Amino acid sequence: MQADLSKKDEQFREFSLNGPMWRVVLYVGFPLALYESLNQLFKILDTMMASHIGASAVSAVAYLSQINMMISAVGTGLAVGASIKVSQAYGAGDFMLVKKRVSTMFAMCGALGIAILLVLVPFTPEFLRLMNTPEEFIADGSTYFRLELFGMVITFFNNVYIAIERARGNSKRILILNTAVIVVKLGLTAWFVYGLGGGINMISCATIISQSLLLLAACINMNQKGNAFGFSLRAISIKKEVICPMLTLSFPVIVERIAFAVGKVIVNSMSTVYGSWTVGALGISNNIGGITTNPQNGFQEGGSSIISQNLGAGRPKRALLAFRWVLYIDMLIGLVIMTASLLCLNQLAGLFAGDNAEFAEMIKQIYRFEAVGAIPLGVNAAVMALLVT
Repeated sequence: MQADLSKKDEQFREFSLNGPMWRVVLYVGFPLALYESLNQLFKILDTMMASHIGASAVSAVAYLSQINMMISAVGTGLAVGASIKVSQAYGAGDFMLVKKRVSTMFAMCGALGIAILLVLVPFTPEFLRLMNTPEEFIADGSTYFRLELFGMVITFFNNVYIAIERARGNSKRILILNTAVIVVKLGLTAWFVYGLGGGINMISCATIISQSLLLLAACINMNQKGNAFGFSLRAISIKKEVICPMLTLSFPVIVERIAFAVGKVIVNSMSTVYGSWTVGALGISNNIGGITTNPQNGFQEGGSSIISQNLGAGRPKRALLAFRWVLYIDMLIGLVIMTASLLCLNQLAGLFAGDNAEFAEMIKQIYRFEAVGAIPLGVNAAVMALLVT
């Protein structure tokens, strides 16, 4: 079993460890921030298309998406935490360990995905009631949620692949592939909703198809025999030195992401006493808030890779320099996008509410409070990029 680096991977390692840090952070972080922003954009457009079906449909999609995010945080946290250990081995020059961790990370996400499907698909209505989901959303959204679970498992694998490409510095490849996925996703959703007059279940089908295309690209790109970043069944390992550091680091990342998502789910469930429209308005406010937080998260994930590579190479001062640049950039993103979103709030609310002035006003009232957290969340993202390493 071989574990070699391509010339491109060797060049990026040299750049990450010795290049001007502001350029390294922007080179890795900017495409990831754009990738995260595009992800948020298609969630917003999904919600807008759901509003064409009806107010109850858009509220159901907005509410259930928060529960979906809570569950998917497990897979995302595992991918982020494990990829940091891949980056450390990459920076340290232990390429055989890189290969073992890459392959084992895929195996762990596969096991996690199967477990989620076996537990949640048969008991979806009961689980949604446990999450204090309004009965009207359970009636309209149980099939939608089941389909979303299948799409989530595919996304688990895609998240691992994206994390590996991020560790290699292939941020542009991530951006290109994700843009293609979004174009397919939005095209299918528009056809299903506007052309065929389908319901919210068809929106989820579009997600599954588009994410499957990314998974296909991942399978092709990961089929690199002898490459340290290629997948190999023989490289899957449950040895302590391979799997324990990844699980130990992934656990706090998973807890942090689940806690954040659970907080939103709890607030959403508490707001059910005010009616389903309020729940929908709160979910839409979360989506608008993601316009700011998602690019911040992109720089967080890119920054954590850079920090871990430099720590792996024994360069703590460069790691701290990377943290400072991520902090400056995330605070600037928070300030600029928060200001722009508040200035354009009437237009943003109108996109989701259509001609429903009462629903639009509800969205605006809630988002004004959410916008206040834009800069502190940027600080949090930068700090998490440092702490998780």
